[in-house]
Amino acid sequence: MNLRLTFQFVLLGLVFISCNQKHNFDWDTIAGQEKLKEVFEHKDKHELQIRYTQIDRDENQIPLFTSYDFNVDSNAYFYPASTVKMPVAFLAIQRINEIRDKGVSISIHTRMQHDSIRSPQTSARIDSTSASGYPSVAHYIDKIFVASDNDAYNRLYEFVGQDYINKELQKRDVFSNSRIVTRVGISGFNSKANRYTNPVTFINEDGKPILLQRERIASDTYIKPISKAFKGKGYYDEALDSTVMKMFNMYEKNFVNIHDLEASLQRVMFPEAFPESDRFGLLPKDYSFLYRAMDRFPKDMDYLKDNADMNYDSYVKFFMYGDTKEDIPEHIHIFNKVGFAYGTLTDCAYIFDTKNNVEFFLTATLLVNENEIFNDGQYEYEDIGIPFLAELGRQIYQLELDRERELVPDFRKFGVK
Repeated sequence: MNLRLTFQFVLLGLVFISCNQKHNFDWDTIAGQEKLKEVFEHKDKHELQIRYTQIDRDENQIPLFTSYDFNVDSNAYFYPASTVKMPVAFLAIQRINEIRDKGVSISIHTRMQHDSIRSPQTSARIDSTSASGYPSVAHYIDKIFVASDNDAYNRLYEFVGQDYINKELQKRDVFSNSRIVTRVGISGFNSKANRYTNPVTFINEDGKPILLQRERIASDTYIKPISKAFKGKGYYDEALDSTVMKMFNMYEKNFVNIHDLEASLQRVMFPEAFPESDRFGLLPKDYSFLYRAMDRFPKDMDYLKDNADMNYDSYVKFFMYGDTKEDIPEHIHIFNKVGFAYGTLTDCAYIFDTKNNVEFFLTATLLVNENEIFNDGQYEYEDIGIPFLAELGRQIYQLELDRERELVPDFRKFGVK
């Protein structure tokens, strides 16, 4: 029996033990709540999927996970939108480490520049939002977690490439039938164009090249058979400037199922819970950097602090606080990534409370598209979707406050008070 299988059997045994230690939970408790029951009662219409994972620490502070799924179907398509940025951010740091291990003197803070050699690619040579005035992997990751910046993700996608993203996530047992195969929030790229990635150059402070990465093309499409990839009854076609009354085809778009989203986040929050072969290739300083990036708000960034449209704590944090612009209490920390597009809202989060010693994972997705027309910009995000996710987070948090734990979790590694 290989090491990975042995480790997994041990974990299964631990989970079995933990499931019998006062872990009583029934989704009916949540589904019956006044602010949630409408969506739960119409779960198929809203394509609702939820995964809630309880965490208990052993005597060495290693987490034991106990998960509860509601309506989860890992083969049922939903559009993941910006949630795909999270695993790509992790892999970008891993890739930098691999390059440095080959003797190239670079870090996540090294200046980088993108060139364009084919349409519709674009170049990126400066970044006025960074302290140096230049792009870097570190600054792109900050922008991804604080503001869900599309261009930041696209540049990291172009740096690591389609092959690296999908093969690495499969190899590390993160991806099952998921795939990341496109840029986001930018027009003009079809499936073929997304297989090509721009040349990238890393430069020193004198502007001299350190490393040139040439254009690459993905060796595979990574598209696997999946259900429910055709949506609604029509869609708005921008090229025709009209609505086409046919189902909207999402078959060749990005897809990351609920389990795989959580798996990518768990490996960064608790790498010690997984065999080394399943962890990302990150160093202790990389984890510290990521924890800080995920714990920041737009108001913490100089280039965003005066932006009234996003200068509130819950701008990209839907669970618990998505329906309010009030400050999130200092003892509540939400390390997460949200996505919203085409009427689908998704959030994947590790939530912990240093005052009450509460921690849990929560991942959920739902569709709010009453007219069943896609790409028309008419969705019920504010009326249904975000209020639902906020209340769901609050209800799970309340259950966690009432749940008994044998050992108090230690949050010091996350760099919080």
